[in-house]
Amino acid sequence: MSISGKLDPVVCRITAADIAEALSQGLRDFQAKPLYGLAFGGLYAVGGIIILLSLTAFKMVYLAYPLAAGFALIGPFVAIGLYEVSRRRETGEPISFPAIWSTITSRSEIGWMAFVTLFIFLIWMYQVRLLIALLIGLNASFSSLQEFIRVVLTTNEGLVFLVVGNLVGAALSLVLFSLTVVSFPLLLEREVDFITAMITSVRSVVMSPLPMIGWAAVVVVLLMISALPYFLGLIVTLPVLGHATWHLYRRIVAPVDAGSLFESQTTQSAEQGKV
Repeated sequence: MSISGKLDPVVCRITAADIAEALSQGLRDFQAKPLYGLAFGGLYAVGGIIILLSLTAFKMVYLAYPLAAGFALIGPFVAIGLYEVSRRRETGEPISFPAIWSTITSRSEIGWMAFVTLFIFLIWMYQVRLLIALLIGLNASFSSLQEFIRVVLTTNEGLVFLVVGNLVGAALSLVLFSLTVVSFPLLLEREVDFITAMITSVRSVVMSPLPMIGWAAVVVVLLMISALPYFLGLIVTLPVLGHATWHLYRRIVAPVDAGSLFESQTTQSAEQGKV
């Protein structure tokens, strides 16, 4: 039973074939409803550009690389509108921006899940600044991104920062991925609490570790590459990955009826065992 008193969602194993099929379905959703994909992808890209310009204005352009990497962390939150588009296509419900917004705002637990996502993103950015202070210098500042890259790649301190920073970043990314990979789609589809959603998400990673880590690698690599040309590649990449995430979720978490049947059979078996 979940914290809310309802049956826990049933998690299924997946394979690399499921990931490939989810990507294929995600591409088809984007092709079928490109306006919504481009809108959400454009919003994501504009957000990245605004933050990058702000960093430049405050002479903190050296945070551009960790920002691009960290942007992948909040992708599941930003893509929630795309999950709703895929869900509505699946159920045959009418699709419109007001309908999407209405559904998202009606799910109060999504707000808590968004807080968790943004909190870890802030930790990500602060740990980069902390590592720069500890490993490169407390008063380190760089007039340009090129100067920062030169220091990182040509000095011992910079190389240590690069290794340690990427290891810490990988750990944070794995934690957040495990907590959110199916959390947002689950909260969108069902009335469950965000703690149950996170536990279900972690269970999905534990159940199929290699395919899920492979999926995480695909998402991070594609989002980072797409972020390089001033975040403009995200206009297309985010929608495809967002739609694909919904279809992967549908393969990971069993439908409500199937979950109820599984729980009923488990309970019945346990009672028979006691007898």
